Amino acid sequence: MLRRKPTRLELKLDDIEEFESIRKDLETRKKQKEDVDVVGSSDGEGAVGLSSDPKSREQMINDRIGYKPQPKPNSRSSQFGSFEF
Repeated sequence: MLRRKPTRLELKLDDIEEFESIRKDLETRKKQKEDVDVVGSSDGEGAVGLSSDPKSREQMINDRIGYKPQPKPNSRSSQFGSFEF
């Protein structure tokens, strides 16, 4: 195996400015998210999450992640199509 000298990385002013701008963007997003969480918990959603009813907890989680379950078809014709024997 051939050995070579380590590559030298240089930190440029443009790189530092880009890093600072991205870090500020992430901090503002984090603060906005925290503000939304604080407003959401003051509306009483936090109390609903602590209730013992599993359906309401499951519904709250589904709403939070944006999952909308569709009812499953119960008839065999909808599962296998319209085959005739």
